Amino acid sequence: MTILFHEIVYGPVHSRRMGSSLGVNLLPYDGKCCSFDCIYCECGFNKDFRTKSKLPTRELVKAALEDKLKSILEEGVKLDVITFAGNGEPTMHPEFGEIIADTIEIRDQYYPETGISVLSNGMHIAKNSVFEALRRVDNPILKLDSAFDRTARLIDRPNAPSYSVEKQVAQYKKFQGNFILQTMFLKGIFEGKEIDNTTEEEVSAWLALVRELQPREVMIYTIDRETAARGLEKVPLAVLQNIAVRVAESGIKTNVAG
Repeated sequence: MTILFHEIVYGPVHSRRMGSSLGVNLLPYDGKCCSFDCIYCECGFNKDFRTKSKLPTRELVKAALEDKLKSILEEGVKLDVITFAGNGEPTMHPEFGEIIADTIEIRDQYYPETGISVLSNGMHIAKNSVFEALRRVDNPILKLDSAFDRTARLIDRPNAPSYSVEKQVAQYKKFQGNFILQTMFLKGIFEGKEIDNTTEEEVSAWLALVRELQPREVMIYTIDRETAARGLEKVPLAVLQNIAVRVAESGIKTNVAG
């Protein structure tokens, strides 16, 4: 079943990678808005979920978040992280930087020990307001699913013809290692093409980029829910753990979710 988030703020939910997480969706509630069209996305393909509604305003997001944090604080709910994800790419919101500033202010008031995370495909870091906002959050979590353009285009399907892994890596270097790199490993067939970013060729090239970027942490995960494309396979936990061992040999912390 495809998952769309019908509220601005939802949860808290248990995240495999982050613990108790309060989700924030800066995108329309009735569709998907993303600069990638990943074949493994739990929200489905972009073409199938065209939105008819507008983005929530900065004021609405702030009010919804403050209301939720007040109520769960009164209930004594433990909260590990506030996570920007939702129905697509959160950094596409034109007021993303201002919303992050509001979130930090509200978080400091109600849940000062709680982190702020943003799950991003990294496509909009060239926009200075997005980059500066991501630098201000506790956990900028940036995607890199392959070291090869051909594989990244097959898995992530970026909507920019000029997309390249080399350009993406150059943008990530601006963080000087103060970010979390997130990679989805999977196998399968899509539109008649075989997909497997766990081969030695793929993993070796990806590890070279990890060593070049030196992120403070690498999140390694695989399929957990129903995907947009059929015919995709979950990667065994043992394979993910073996990749994590190779990352750890470079002195980089890893977080594995099988």
